[in-house]
Amino acid sequence: MPGFKPLAPALLLAAICLPALAQQPAPPKEPVRDEFFWLGEINKASTVINAEQGLLDRALAPKLAQGIAKVIEAGNQPGARRPSTVISFEPLMIKEAGVEVTLIHAGRSSQDMHATYRAAIMRDRLLTLAGELNRATRTMVDLAAAHRDTIVPNYTNGVAAQPNSYGHYLLGLVAGLDRDAQRIRETYARVDRSPMGTTVLNGTSWPLDRQRMADYLGFAGLVENAYDASQIAAADLPVEVGGIVTGIALHVGGFIEDVMTQYAQSRPWIILREGGGNTYVSSAMPQKRNPGLLNGTREDASTALSLAMGPVFRGHNIPPGMPDAKDAKTNSAMTDSATKALQGLDRILKALAIDPERALEELNSDWTASQELADVLMRKYKLPFRAGHHFASEVVDYAKLNNIKPTEFPYAQAQAIYRKAAPEMGLAAADLPMSEAEFRSTLDPVAIIKNRATAGGPQPAEMDRMLAEAKQRLDRQDAWIRDRRAKITSGLAKLDADFGTLAKSAN
Repeated sequence: MPGFKPLAPALLLAAICLPALAQQPAPPKEPVRDEFFWLGEINKASTVINAEQGLLDRALAPKLAQGIAKVIEAGNQPGARRPSTVISFEPLMIKEAGVEVTLIHAGRSSQDMHATYRAAIMRDRLLTLAGELNRATRTMVDLAAAHRDTIVPNYTNGVAAQPNSYGHYLLGLVAGLDRDAQRIRETYARVDRSPMGTTVLNGTSWPLDRQRMADYLGFAGLVENAYDASQIAAADLPVEVGGIVTGIALHVGGFIEDVMTQYAQSRPWIILREGGGNTYVSSAMPQKRNPGLLNGTREDASTALSLAMGPVFRGHNIPPGMPDAKDAKTNSAMTDSATKALQGLDRILKALAIDPERALEELNSDWTASQELADVLMRKYKLPFRAGHHFASEVVDYAKLNNIKPTEFPYAQAQAIYRKAAPEMGLAAADLPMSEAEFRSTLDPVAIIKNRATAGGPQPAEMDRMLAEAKQRLDRQDAWIRDRRAKITSGLAKLDADFGTLAKSAN
């Protein structure tokens, strides 16, 4: 496509490697970490811990462990029933191990067991969301690096406002996504607490080892207050996660709407590459290439927003302890909706075609550089800003009235406007202090960007600094996700080993 800048090398390499990766054999499936999975892990952990603490007859424990193992194995078969409540899981254990298996129920309740699997499932979903957020953000950073020097119009109040580097614009969006990542980390720390051992709402007379249980299930610590565990936190944490989902959905939707503004033009400077499900042909109008990927992802973001409101309404005006806002499936669907929107955003970023020449043409056909006239007159010639603003406004009015582009504006006319405006501005000097060369360079969008001097601006040196820091933040976030996943995996692996040893000790 003439004029459109190709993908960054990293993105192009990913596109080339995609078919090859698709041909690789699928890795073995991990067990689905749903309610059934976590009920199984909790029962395994209770059996091991209580037997070692003397709360369960050690001679009986191996038989009970074998029965629990059979229930889990049966539930892992394709199409098998996977009960999601304590009340429906327990009869299966009794069937396999006898009623004695309920001896592991010492100091437990469906309240703390359900609160625990809800926290564990939410914890997993947050890590999945964090991973997808980091993936899309890294794609955006790569795109920003590729378009560090691409100058485009930016808009405020729906109107073209000033020139900017497209890379700088993208890094502004990256900053918003980084705040979403921060919120995930902060919320995760509150979710990553084990409610097990709090029983219903005030603990138990059984001396349970809550910390050992938390370690086996991969939690970083304990919910301290027994009443909070299943009555308060279980309802307000989904609301907090809903806030994260809301922020992500707003960022995704806002970016899409910015791109969609260009689709209303007959000659946009940014579009989706055709093919790959990015666009589709209108059923009636042959010339149309509808941006299906943009529309679909915006719909996903809107769905995420609607689901994010759910915990607030379900938790509104109910006393503590009610189940309305706690449902794991409903809250998982909310978090998954944000993950899906981010997957769409990642696809969009990889499918964008940007035409730097067309963007510059649009800039030079409008007066988005006019503020620079006032800035230069104040910075270099000490003209009060409002006086310079008045002069620049008069230039723009004359240009629009006479259909003159910035690159074509007659210098003599600028001088005449200044002489006329000087008395109105209360100025003694009537001659425009700028030379013609300086007047032209002041209206050059590329020069404006290069001459920015403030920290956080789009000038090349600042772009390089911000790009490097953005990549470092992404690397740290990747490491944080890996560490949290490793802790869960390590705890579960230790539980599997200890439970397996216990089950085999009956033979």
